[in-house]
Amino acid sequence: WRMTRARPLAFLACLFSSFLTPALAQDEAFRGKTVTYIVATGPGGGYDSHGRLVARLMQKYLPGATIAVKNVPGGGHLIGANMLYAARPDGLTIGTFNIGLIYDQLVGRPEVKFDLARFSWIGNAVSDPRVVVLAAQSPVMDWKGLAAQPQPVTFGTANIGSASYVETSLLTSALNLPIRLRPGLTGNEDQQAMRRGDIAGAVAARAVYEPFVRDGFARIVAQIGGGEKDAPQLATLVSEARGRHIVALIQAQADLARITAAPPGVAAPLLDALRTAYRRALDDADFRIEATKLGRAVEPLIGDDVLKSLRPALDQTPETLALIKDALDGRKR
Repeated sequence: WRMTRARPLAFLACLFSSFLTPALAQDEAFRGKTVTYIVATGPGGGYDSHGRLVARLMQKYLPGATIAVKNVPGGGHLIGANMLYAARPDGLTIGTFNIGLIYDQLVGRPEVKFDLARFSWIGNAVSDPRVVVLAAQSPVMDWKGLAAQPQPVTFGTANIGSASYVETSLLTSALNLPIRLRPGLTGNEDQQAMRRGDIAGAVAARAVYEPFVRDGFARIVAQIGGGEKDAPQLATLVSEARGRHIVALIQAQADLARITAAPPGVAAPLLDALRTAYRRALDDADFRIEATKLGRAVEPLIGDDVLKSLRPALDQTPETLALIKDALDGRKR
């Protein structure tokens, strides 16, 4: 009687578990495991603080897991990105790096040991839209007026090779803008120079310039990336293919300000669990509060949506690649 009764009970238990197995397997996949979160910079700074926040909150939504941050500085994020790409695809190594490494991949730097299109993308947390700003006292009022200037105007940038230098140089060359670059303005020196009238404008992160604009010292005439509606998207103002390629390249970096990725080839169930934990982490009130403090817009992209955002930027013509090489070398065409 006991054996006869046990069979239907075993059958029911098996049937019941068949409905729960996928969910339970996902929840239990990381229990008792340590996940290493690589941050491709040293301790301190924006990438490190963001990485630690993401690691802490993802751990909250991966039952029984521990997520440990590992700082891997060097090579302008290259060493950390290479290490992440080469890690075992077992779901136990994830991390973050500056998506600006796309430049290094595009020009074929031998130190690049990764392919951005092949990472197992977990998601992106916030955007960092770029803006073209003009000094309040400038007689040029909009993008059309800037492009039509008969004589070059001076735009400030950080040091040669910096993101602001490269992006300003690329836009100037690709769009044939009447802009003369003045590199070497670090910190808020560009804003001071703008107030003095030493420079006419800049291409910079919106989060950096928004208070300056709000205080009446400058105006935004175009934006790259982001969802704000107070300035036209530069992509809508550009018609030539070369210009559209460059804008797409810069926009990918603007939209993907803080990515989290895993090595290529992570199995779908593990990757799904990581993406789910990441999505829940970004929805957590703690994350929203910290992002607000940093002045960053939380505009999540999950999984393959990151790759969709990257693909147009990875598709560059030989002519565009030549512009990128020149900009990285500090030469102005």
